[in-house]
Amino acid sequence: MPLVALGLGSNIRRQHHLSRALEALKSLAAPHPLQLSRVFESPAVGFDDARPFYNMVVAFETELSPATIDRHCKAIERDNGRPAGPAKFVARTLDIDLLLWGDSVTCDGTRRLPREDIDRYAFVLHPLAELLPAHRHPVSGVTFAALWASFDATHQPHRPIDFAWGKRRISRSDET
Repeated sequence: MPLVALGLGSNIRRQHHLSRALEALKSLAAPHPLQLSRVFESPAVGFDDARPFYNMVVAFETELSPATIDRHCKAIERDNGRPAGPAKFVARTLDIDLLLWGDSVTCDGTRRLPREDIDRYAFVLHPLAELLPAHRHPVSGVTFAALWASFDATHQPHRPIDFAWGKRRISRSDET
């Protein structure tokens, strides 16, 4: 069964929208558990709205196809007030991106797997490396921990934050 990794982000009512997304994704992942990275805060670089983002990565095993997962993620985004459409670099209640679907390497016109953001952005690679350190990038074969260790994040500031979801606390007290 493929392991799916999703990147989540929000810069509008961040705690509220990430918590709602996690509840919806918990249901989507059932009966398999939802694995969670820490939550990181990062600036909204290049965005019209300068409010910082909360970002994290979640993973779970599923038999759902990438297209089905995408449909569910878009519905969760809409349920959280994100308008449909290709608007980039604008504030958003919720953004959910399919990063990995097993070891799949594909580009079908609507999605590219693995998502190129993995190698580009600290707010994607750091939580992914934390959550799945021994997992290998489907293209390069390098572990996510090794990719993060060699990543130059000097121009991409981000920091772990304390985040409460239901009765769970995702803490920043771990290594930063």
